[in-house]
This record gives sequence, structure tokens and C-alpha cells, in this order.
Amino acid sequence: MDISKHLENGRLKIKVIPHAGRTELIEESGKLKLYLKAAPEKNKANLELIKFFKKEYKLSVRIKSGETNREKVLECI
Repeated sequence: MDISKHLENGRLKIKVIPHAGRTELIEESGKLKLYLKAAPEKNKANLELIKFFKKEYKLSVRIKSGETNREKVLECI
């Protein structure tokens, strides 16, 4: 999937669904959703999110806002 159209000033808005049966990025209604296997406790889902973008898209990202929310803004670094 091409995520470049979702990048805005080096930032990416995404909705995260933790504790899913799979790890998969989809586009739904023009927005990105990331299903993660990891549970949201102890920062596991956030770490999986960062690893996902590093492995699949060769992007280094950090969570700019929404660290404890499902709606997140990622900053490409």
C-alpha cells in the first residue's frame, strides 16, 4: 500500500486497533487503520506499531500525539 498520500508535513494520522488477530495496515474511507496483534498494555502495541513501519515501509517513526489513544499522529524521523 502506498502511504505517501497520507503523509502531511512528515506526519501520518492513523487509527490503531490493538489486540487484533493480525498485524495489517488498511485504508478505509480515506483513512489508515493499523490492526496490531499486541495488547495495549505496557506500551506493547506502540512498540509493535513502530516496528511495523520500520520493517514494512523502511520508515523511522515516533508517536507525536495519542500515545495512550487509538487515534495517533506519527512523525517520520
